[in-house]
Amino acid sequence: MATHTYELAVTWTGNTGTGTSGYRAYSRDVLASSEGRPDLELSADRPFRGDATRWNPEVLLLAALSECHLLSFLHIAVTHGVTVVAYEDRPVGTMEQVGIGGRFTRVLLRPEVTVADPAHVDLVSQLHHEASEACFIASSMNFPVEHEPRTTVAGG
Repeated sequence: MATHTYELAVTWTGNTGTGTSGYRAYSRDVLASSEGRPDLELSADRPFRGDATRWNPEVLLLAALSECHLLSFLHIAVTHGVTVVAYEDRPVGTMEQVGIGGRFTRVLLRPEVTVADPAHVDLVSQLHHEASEACFIASSMNFPVEHEPRTTVAGG
């Protein structure tokens, strides 16, 4: 078994002069940085008084799930001899808020995969299932991560 450790720095940059003296007195702006990578400007989602032009935790969760599935899928495709020439996903997540807390109840990944060989179209569904089991992020969630894939053939 291999163990991997990940680190980053998360710094609140939203002190507008009086700190958290009141709920409306501060910005939800945050800066995330990790060595060798571009900084990410983060905030809360707009309904939580955040800056809609910045990445928020909910969208980043969708991005992590989608990218993890994509990378797992590409690896699985190679092991099955399937040539993928394009991959795009538009995931949707549902979160229920109860009071000040809440939780995600479902994420739906909607990958659109283009393969080179028409003979591989039927196999792609199995590859998504295998990729789902291989994805570290999806395996860590306590809500369903479902898939609604679509497959096309290059040039077709």
